[in-house]
Amino acid sequence: MSDSILVTLDGARHDADVPFLHADDLAAVRGDGIFETLLVRGGRARCVRLHLERLGRSATAMGLPAPDLDVWRQAIETAVSCWTDEHGSADEALLRLVYTRGREHGYEPTAYLTIEGQPERVVSARANGVSVITLDRGFSIDLSARAPWQLLGAKTLSYATNMAALRYAASEGYDDVIFVSSEGVVLEGPRSSVVAVYGDTLVTPPPEIGILESTTVRAVFDLAAAEGWKTKAEQLRPADLVAADSVWLLSSVTLAARVTHLNRYVMPIPKDLARIPGLVDRAIAAEDN
Repeated sequence: MSDSILVTLDGARHDADVPFLHADDLAAVRGDGIFETLLVRGGRARCVRLHLERLGRSATAMGLPAPDLDVWRQAIETAVSCWTDEHGSADEALLRLVYTRGREHGYEPTAYLTIEGQPERVVSARANGVSVITLDRGFSIDLSARAPWQLLGAKTLSYATNMAALRYAASEGYDDVIFVSSEGVVLEGPRSSVVAVYGDTLVTPPPEIGILESTTVRAVFDLAAAEGWKTKAEQLRPADLVAADSVWLLSSVTLAARVTHLNRYVMPIPKDLARIPGLVDRAIAAEDN
């Protein structure tokens, strides 16, 4: 029996153990849709505004009907309320928004939300960090501008390459991946964004090079700037990561995972291990939902 909760945009709750998608839904047969993943902490979904804004941008890139963000927000509140009624507010959860093109022959889009307990890997990544291998993503940093149909800046359901990269990394003895472009420029992780720390400066790759704009990085950089940090979005190479005081993989659910090994190089341990995780925690708490 699953502890997952399934909610549709009309606010109705469905049995998560009963099949929901039609067999010809284009999410299943082509990965033709978009999604967002939010952290639920303390009985609240975090960074809702940023995630809904990105859902809207992804829908535009995909040519999907513009989502009614107020309706999605209400559905988020319903799903979280269902979760906290059953599990309380102490345990974290993973909330996923899914929006697809629908069935194959002219049907309406499919939209739903699921919420479930936090994956075990998240606890380990936060506490122990992750060993990372760099892998070639197979495109140049100008591809997004030359070929917008590649949807490099949209959060689509087409995650087969990302999952294959993670499986390959595991087979090589690593926990995670940082993709690099054909030119050797740092891009992002399969499910995270890269942030390098140099003293009081935070640096992340710019979205223009063909990566997803991170909601977590945006929230963190906004707060960091207000607290006196310098923040930059600029190109990095693996050698720049090696030269950093520390490197972190940031994401909506794991939040902050320190890179402990980059390929075979052992990354330095920062003097204050809690500094970046603390900044991330404050950022997602401060973000206006």
